[in-house]
Amino acid sequence: MTTQQIIPRQSEQLLAELIPHSPVVLIHGPRQSGKTTLAKLIGDRLGYSYCTFDNLKTLAAVQSDPTGFMYALPDRVILDEIQLAPELFRLLKLSVDRHRINGQFILTSSTNVLFLPELTDALTGRMLINRLHPQSQVEIEQTKSIPFLERLFTGDFRMSQSESLGSNLAGRIVAGGYPPALAIPVDRIRSSWYSRYVVSLVQNDISGQVKVHSPESLPSLLTAVASLSAQLFNVSSIAAKLRMNRNTIRHYLSLLERHFLIKRLPPWYSNRMKRMIKTPKIHIGDTGLACSLLNIDANDLQKDRNLLGQLVKSFVFQELRRQSSSSGKPYKFYHFRDRYGVEADMIIELGGSKLAGIEIKAGASIIGSDFKALRKIKAAHEDRFTFGALLYDGELCASFGDGMFAVPIRMLWETDSKP
Repeated sequence: MTTQQIIPRQSEQLLAELIPHSPVVLIHGPRQSGKTTLAKLIGDRLGYSYCTFDNLKTLAAVQSDPTGFMYALPDRVILDEIQLAPELFRLLKLSVDRHRINGQFILTSSTNVLFLPELTDALTGRMLINRLHPQSQVEIEQTKSIPFLERLFTGDFRMSQSESLGSNLAGRIVAGGYPPALAIPVDRIRSSWYSRYVVSLVQNDISGQVKVHSPESLPSLLTAVASLSAQLFNVSSIAAKLRMNRNTIRHYLSLLERHFLIKRLPPWYSNRMKRMIKTPKIHIGDTGLACSLLNIDANDLQKDRNLLGQLVKSFVFQELRRQSSSSGKPYKFYHFRDRYGVEADMIIELGGSKLAGIEIKAGASIIGSDFKALRKIKAAHEDRFTFGALLYDGELCASFGDGMFAVPIRMLWETDSKP
């Protein structure tokens, strides 16, 4: 891809289905993930007007006369970057209650709405929400295969063989998923785009919305998270590394999570199992961003097997979350670890009842004991646990018995190859 082109997003159909059933539909996700493009694509088709609060004149008009601004809006409108106009939150509720028309507003936000209680409280019962991530590998490749998560919960993995990704895996990790970055074919220039992205986000979005005592510390903290991605989250170790107060670290991490730059993966635990660790893991929001922060390219990553192992785990986690957001199904993600050192990279819960497990390896070899954690969880939850998959950079998709499968990583976005 040498020019930035509009790649169809998996969320498009889901969003089109949500609009007729709610007065307000909100798309939230990081800056430059494609929210505006997606909203306008759907809005143009359905006859929506468009207004962005990134426009300083528009924002000034809202701040000067929010009530007058709301009354002047057309019947169906996209309000882009709504987090910048908190003056409108209560007025949106009043407008919805006055008209009670489904599809009245499409909102976008570059701040996680979980951190905007004034907006969510005002529009409780009036708003449906969809999370838009950077592009998934399914979207980048434009494959039409059965979604991996569906296959996981049904055990739909046939014996087959495909090529391992090899160095291509490192290349995908370094490229990341942000559309403007993917449009840049030169690795060095793409990395510079990610660097400018972080600086702009810190200066304009984070520091512009909340008080940050040392904004220059945020890129350093994000770099530290990148180096620790997919590991247990330890505030004290990060604080010691950066020589910062632990409370400050917690506050700054919250800001980074608020803007979708990091994600904490909570622990999964059960009263049927003992001595489980209840510490979350931390993942960088996009592996391309991580590699830019760490100043590494695909060749560097190939040589650093420990870092490659970490970022492969984050890469898979990101891919599955990106696919789940467009599925419309209530998937929830966790990790598992007990005090005996038994751990699984991901436990995925569907609808509060079904469970599936995933273990991830950057290498091409597997042995039966690699399924130890998944078998332990299955033994304790025979009534809930469906299937387990060990994702690895190998060639063979094969059953290891008892609902356990070895699955090549590329099958996250591709169908089975040679039988």
